[in-house]
Amino acid sequence: MSFAPASLPWLARHELRLAWRDWIAMATGGQHRRSIFLLLAVLALAAGLHWLTDALLRPWATAGLYPDRPTLLLVTGSGVLFFTAMLSQALESVTRAYYARSDLELILSSPASARRLFAVRTTATALLTLALACLLASPVINVLAWHDGPHWLAAYAVLAALSAVSTAVAVLIAIGLFNLVGPQRTRLLAQIVAGIVGAGFVIGVQAIAILAYGDYSRFAILQSDELLTAAPSAGHLLWLPARAAMGDLTALSLMLPLAFAILAIVIVITSRSFARHAVAAGGISRAPAARQRSRSFRSGDPRQALRRKEWRLLRRDPWLLSQTLTQLLYLVPPALLLWVNFGSAAGVGIIVVPVLVMASGQLAGGLAWLAISGEDAHDLVATAPVPPRLVLRAKIEAVVAVIAVVLAPLLVLLSLASPLSALVVALGAALAAGSATAIQLWFRMPMRRAMFRRRQVASRLATLSEAFVSIMWAGTAALLAAGSWMAIMAVVPAILAFAMLGFAWLLSPKGRPT
Repeated sequence: MSFAPASLPWLARHELRLAWRDWIAMATGGQHRRSIFLLLAVLALAAGLHWLTDALLRPWATAGLYPDRPTLLLVTGSGVLFFTAMLSQALESVTRAYYARSDLELILSSPASARRLFAVRTTATALLTLALACLLASPVINVLAWHDGPHWLAAYAVLAALSAVSTAVAVLIAIGLFNLVGPQRTRLLAQIVAGIVGAGFVIGVQAIAILAYGDYSRFAILQSDELLTAAPSAGHLLWLPARAAMGDLTALSLMLPLAFAILAIVIVITSRSFARHAVAAGGISRAPAARQRSRSFRSGDPRQALRRKEWRLLRRDPWLLSQTLTQLLYLVPPALLLWVNFGSAAGVGIIVVPVLVMASGQLAGGLAWLAISGEDAHDLVATAPVPPRLVLRAKIEAVVAVIAVVLAPLLVLLSLASPLSALVVALGAALAAGSATAIQLWFRMPMRRAMFRRRQVASRLATLSEAFVSIMWAGTAALLAAGSWMAIMAVVPAILAFAMLGFAWLLSPKGRPT
């Protein structure tokens, strides 16, 4: 079916086609023969998540769920969690639509309406946000619908309403930042806001639970007697989304039109400024660099110069903040738990230790990819009069130094509560970060730094190996921190971690026999 050029259906098909191609490229790496394996992997993952969710929710769901205050409070808290994640995703997508799309100037210079393009692009963002939310929430919704009744399927419609509202709020935040701070700083501030919003609710609830109950679980506060007493009655408007998710058609008929109306009004109001902001954002990457004071060359240690170069590139990376900020924010609850339990090591180490070790491995993997593979000037560095081994060593040292700076305050605080746990975290973090860096080194493939979001495409094996090894080192550290006879069991995940490293080495381009 053909549509008139520049019409709403024509632009919508263009946006959806680009989104589909982008997802397929990220999932298959451009090799279409991987599609069947991707489909099988998605089906296996969905089956596993449904099985795990069924094991967790079956006792609660089979007992019968009623719209009383405890159930409405739990459903509302879960809904806020999904809304913050959707808002974070929508804000990042809206920001990338201004800065990271190279087709804007071509479309805006055509006779196509900029306001129509903005409406289509914003709607596409809402649909993609909805797709991600449905993917994450489907195990919970489907299990509840299976055990308690099909009325729970109305939660998918609630997700559609939340997607529309989150996209509208994301557009208002982006436009507000453009007007307040200009296009030069909007990209950075939008990433900060997206990271804080995405992890803010989870961290906030955990922080309240830690401060009030000394419990790391976010459900401790959602089911607390104090909150249940303070909550309004079951017929209050506050519970409208929760009642709609539980199959109340009256609440759903009120929520859906209101959410879509909010998105439509925001699109109409903000579409006038789309072309102006898009052109301003597009000129940021091509703006001439500010003139700096001329500096003469100085002789010095090449390794130190290379380390400074890597740190400067990490600091200048335009999208690194949004890609790592959430990981750093999730270190806040462990730090708060350490502060609350200052001087007492009972139970704290078992919770904090694996979180810190796992975060170190994941953060090191992303930074190592940027330093080792994401080198825009790879040919220039390769032709420098410096041994390649020295270049790689300096890159690894730069990554390790960043991890050490992030962990140092937490290690100091943990050592005051439990010196043994601090030692275990230091050892586990070093092993996890070193393993992730080694895997990135073995599977390195020169790519542009802008391809950071698609770094997993280069090798699925490297991605899986990095995640598995980080989990094993986190388990090893947790068992060591538990002490007594459980410390002996730490040998098992440690052996599995070394075995996975050896397996990754044998299958990597660096380890295969020539």
